[in-house]
Amino acid sequence: MNEPALNHLRADGSAHMVDVSAKEVTVRSATAVGRVLLSAPAVDALRAGVLPKGDALSVARIAGIQAAKRTPDLIPLAHAIGVHGVEVDLMVVEDGVDLSATVRTAERTGVEMEALTAVTVGALTLIDMVKAVDRHARITDVRVTAKSGGRSGDWVES
Repeated sequence: MNEPALNHLRADGSAHMVDVSAKEVTVRSATAVGRVLLSAPAVDALRAGVLPKGDALSVARIAGIQAAKRTPDLIPLAHAIGVHGVEVDLMVVEDGVDLSATVRTAERTGVEMEALTAVTVGALTLIDMVKAVDRHARITDVRVTAKSGGRSGDWVES
């Protein structure tokens, strides 16, 4: 199996931003997921809508959308691209909240980092919203689960 080229590295090993100007513009999307593990009282407060800071799920959803659009401000080698669509979903489950973000664009580079950033910042925001009820909340299992478009084509986590 051939190792993929690390095109973010120069010959001397220093990092640089990859030039994508010669790449074809294609429609691309990426989906990322993650989970915030919470105590039973925090889950109950979320379900009842009685958190001291208010509607945690709505605030976390908006934070995730905003984060996807600001990814190049946070990730040094990420390209500034047009983010054409962002969907962030949060579902309260028995042991916390599952987050999912799908980001879409028509660009020369993918949106995996934008989807990961949306999930992570949404999760951080959720923790900020529930910390008065659960000081032990934690983020886990953040990963890309699907991507489409571009030279490498489509991929779905198996």
